[in-house]
This record gives sequence, structure tokens and C-alpha cells, in this order.
Amino acid sequence: MNRTLDVATSYLASVARLGSGSAVAHAGARPAKLLELYDFEACPFCRKVREMLSVLDLDARVFPCPRGGTRFRPTAVALGGRAMFPYLVDPNTGASLYESDAINRYLAETYGDGRVPLGLTLGPVTASSSAFASSFRLGHGRAAQPSHAPAQPLELYSYEASPYARLAREALCELELPYVLHNVAQGSPRRPAFVARSGKQMVPFLVDPNTDTSLFESADIVAYLRRTYGA
Repeated sequence: MNRTLDVATSYLASVARLGSGSAVAHAGARPAKLLELYDFEACPFCRKVREMLSVLDLDARVFPCPRGGTRFRPTAVALGGRAMFPYLVDPNTGASLYESDAINRYLAETYGDGRVPLGLTLGPVTASSSAFASSFRLGHGRAAQPSHAPAQPLELYSYEASPYARLAREALCELELPYVLHNVAQGSPRRPAFVARSGKQMVPFLVDPNTDTSLFESADIVAYLRRTYGA
């Protein structure tokens, strides 16, 4: 896809969700261990959970499960019994959940103040607007592409509403590359630590411990991922 069109459609996807996942609110207790999320980027229900993670300023280990994927989909089915996404595993409490609304309620009650933002509680309105957001991206982040698995998970600094971070997440998803998602939405108290590590407040920021590489700019990140891990 043409770069200008790529960015424009990603912006439209964020607009369709009215910027949900752009700012931190209602955050509460912090988990000692990383949450584990099995999802795929184009899934409208997965988007709702990723928005909640951004709102609550929660990190997660993401296992991409695009259609046709063979790396993590079988694991998700073995753990939960169904090829259904999103699927959240919380090693801190032993909880494992399907259904985006159930997951978001769990996150709000366990790691927030119990409140789920209004934009994530409107039932069919929320679901349809999330599906509408996916439609702008014309199938990106939906289907698996051949790739080489990294020895260690990558790290991505991001937040759900960022149109540029979305492009990086789509590539990670399509290539089935596991990564630690560090959410640094507006108002995140972790932004100073992020700037200290990266040198500036800008997302996406990718860290690859396998090659000792770190870089900004979604176009550069996507090109790097395809060059390094694409088959």
C-alpha cells in the first residue's frame, strides 16, 4: 500500500474509535507479572481489549494469532479450548478469559478502579465502530505471512490510538512475531522512563534484543521486520 494511503487509513481507523486508547485513566494496582494476550491486530474485539490496556497503562506479552497462523494459534486453542480471540491469560491470578467485554471488566476490577470507559461499554455501538475501524485497513493485520521466529520476544512502545504504532503492530501480527507491548499513552507515568531509554517521546519505538536494534518511525520498523524476519 502507498505510504500516504497507509497512514491516512490508519488515522481513519483511530478516528472511527474517537481516539479510544489515547490516554490513561482509571489505573489501579499494577501486576507483578506480564499479562498474556493472544489476539490479532485486525480483530475488532481484540482492539477493544488493547484499548483497555492502553487506558489502564498495562503492559502485556502479545502472542499474535492471525488467520492461518501456526505459531501461537495452536497454543491458544490448547490453553483455552477454542480458536477464539482475544484470549487473555493473567499469571498473577490464574485467570484466563475470552470475550472482550468480560476481559475489560476483569481488567477494570483487577487493575483499575472498577470502571470501564463509556466508549467500551456501548455494546453494538462499540463493536460496530471497532469493526468499522478495521475496515479502513483493508485486511492488514489479519492473515499470517511466512516468517522466521525470533529467539527472544521483541519490545514495542506504543498505545492503541496511535496510527503509526498500528502499522508496526500489523507487521508484527502478520509475521507472527511475539512482543512485549509497552503502553505509553498520554498521561502515562512511565513516559519519563521511556524517554530516558529511547531519547524522545515518540511511538512506535521497537527494541529487538535478538539483533541489538532499536528504532523509531513506523516505515523503518515495518521494513526492518520484513527484512529481518520475513521468509
